Amino acid sequence: MTAIEKHNDRIATMSFGTVYPLYLTKITKKNRTKEELTTVIEWLTGYTEKEQENLISKNTNFETFFQNARLHPNAHLITGVICGYRIEEIENKLTKQVRYLDKLVDELAKGRALDKILRK
Repeated sequence: MTAIEKHNDRIATMSFGTVYPLYLTKITKKNRTKEELTTVIEWLTGYTEKEQENLISKNTNFETFFQNARLHPNAHLITGVICGYRIEEIENKLTKQVRYLDKLVDELAKGRALDKILRK
């Protein structure tokens, strides 16, 4: 198994419920709100606040999280570098989707306006 395959497998098995508190901490340290994070996640995935809470409590892994998501049609407009990877060059579909979410959370933490984050 190559390093990229291992990386992709690790991302697939990572729990949304484990990563979510890290997202929340990152954005609240920068004076952003849980409601804004909920909005960003809902825009990307279609999951309502109640559905997000359910996924967190069930410790749903990212593979299942994105299999059942209704990805926003403009998600492909999310570009740039996150975690050292250029999003538009990521070949693995699931890894790309997780990096979309990482990028949106990063933009929220950096103070970008919500209407700019939610690519319309």
